[in-house]
Amino acid sequence: MRNTKIEWTDTTLNSLTGCSKISEGCKNCYMFRVVAWQQRLGTEKYRNGTKLTIHEKEIEIPLRWTKSRKVFVNSMSDFFHDDVPLEFMQHSFDVFNKTPDHTYQILTKRSERLKELSTKLAWTDNIYMGVSVELQKYENRIQDLLDATSIKKRFLSLEPLLGPLKIEKYLETGKIDWVIVGGESDFKSPRIMSLLWAGSLRDQCAKYQVPFFFKQIGGRSKCKCHGAWGCRLLEGELYDEFPE
Repeated sequence: MRNTKIEWTDTTLNSLTGCSKISEGCKNCYMFRVVAWQQRLGTEKYRNGTKLTIHEKEIEIPLRWTKSRKVFVNSMSDFFHDDVPLEFMQHSFDVFNKTPDHTYQILTKRSERLKELSTKLAWTDNIYMGVSVELQKYENRIQDLLDATSIKKRFLSLEPLLGPLKIEKYLETGKIDWVIVGGESDFKSPRIMSLLWAGSLRDQCAKYQVPFFFKQIGGRSKCKCHGAWGCRLLEGELYDEFPE
C-alpha cells in the first residue's frame, strides 16, 4: 500500500504485481519501468520482476485503515489477468465488502474474463469496476463491462488515448458512472494525444451528464499543472469530476 500521485485516487493497493502486454495501450506501461527500478533497489516484493505474483498478506490491509480512502486496486497488474485465481479475487472482494467506507477502483483490459467471472464475485456499491480503452477497435471491452450485470458501479479509463473514440451508445444506457481521459505519460517516447479527441469525449459525457475527469495531456510537457506532470487543463479548464 502506498500513497500515489495518480490524480483520481488516494492510495494504491498492490496485492498483485507483474503483468503482460495485450494491446497497444500496454506498449509504454509504467509498470515495467517501476519494476525495473524496484529491482535495482533490491526490493523483495519485486523479486519476480514482471511475472505475475500474488502477495496474499496485502489483501487484508484495508481492514486496518480507520479513515475512508479511494483505493486503486492493483495498479501494478491486472486483477482479471488469466493467471489470477478466482479464490484470490473472492478473498479480495470479501475485504472490499467488509470495508464499505472505502471506495475500490479496479481496472482491466481483460474484459472477457471480467464478464465470465463477474457473477462469482460479490459486488457492493463501494466497488467501481472499469475497463481501459485506448482505441475504437477495443470498444468491445465497454460492452463486456455492461454485460456483466451484477456490477453495481462502472467507469471507463480512456488512457492512453491513442485515437478518437465514439462512446455515446454506451453512455446513453445510463450505466456508465464515470469517464477518465488522459494522454500517455511515458517520459521517453510518448504517443501524442489530440486535444480534439479529448474534447469530443468531454462533450459526449456532458450530453449524458456523466462525470468527466481529465487526467492530463501527457507527452513531454514540463508543465506541473495542478500537481501533475503534464498539463491537466483541457481548453483552459480543469475537469475534476467524480461520481457521487
